[in-house]
Amino acid sequence: MEITAKVHLIPNIIANPYLVIDADGLTLIDAGLPGSGRKILHYLAGLGWSPSDLKRIIITHSDIDHVGGLPAVKKASGARLYASAIEAEAMAQGHPSRDIQSKKLARRLLLGILRPLVKAAPIRVDEILSAGQVLPVLGGLQVLETPGHTPGHISLYSPSTGILFSGDSIVSRDGGLLRSIPANTWDEAKADESARRQAALGAQIVCCGHGAVIRDAAGKFPRV
Repeated sequence: MEITAKVHLIPNIIANPYLVIDADGLTLIDAGLPGSGRKILHYLAGLGWSPSDLKRIIITHSDIDHVGGLPAVKKASGARLYASAIEAEAMAQGHPSRDIQSKKLARRLLLGILRPLVKAAPIRVDEILSAGQVLPVLGGLQVLETPGHTPGHISLYSPSTGILFSGDSIVSRDGGLLRSIPANTWDEAKADESARRQAALGAQIVCCGHGAVIRDAAGKFPRV
């Protein structure tokens, strides 16, 4: 689904992967649940691109619904893989970077049962990203440290286009924006601060990890 001429949301995948089209090739942001790799590669083919045209894969955080499709896409494309140091370490071990601190016993028990059944394959990151780094993507894609949902969560912002890729630090619901859902949040105070800093950027379009893309985003950010 085209968001702008250079940015697409790859549909029917949990969580949202985004494809950025530049003159030097393609960049994928997040890779969905296990089994999503085939859908991602099929979407590229539908636009007339081959797997080898994918040059970069950027991961916002190491949760299974953002890294599950990685092995298939990386194997087919040979693209370089990028993430923060904390999330890269978790990905190398094949598990999330934090435990969910849910206040509800039933939820904790359910997550304890499901985690071994839905496990990411270990994968090595090629390049560690840090705050302030600018990637040669979409006119200059800034790396933002946005911890809270996970310890090493990052977001990505393109000032020249006004597009923010927020991962799960900010999600959309009912036409508005919310900060990381409490039940899935590692540190709520850090999540609040990350949401405030992203709201101050002045982004016009917010591409969240879950929910619809939000346009005309001013005034729709969470008030935390």
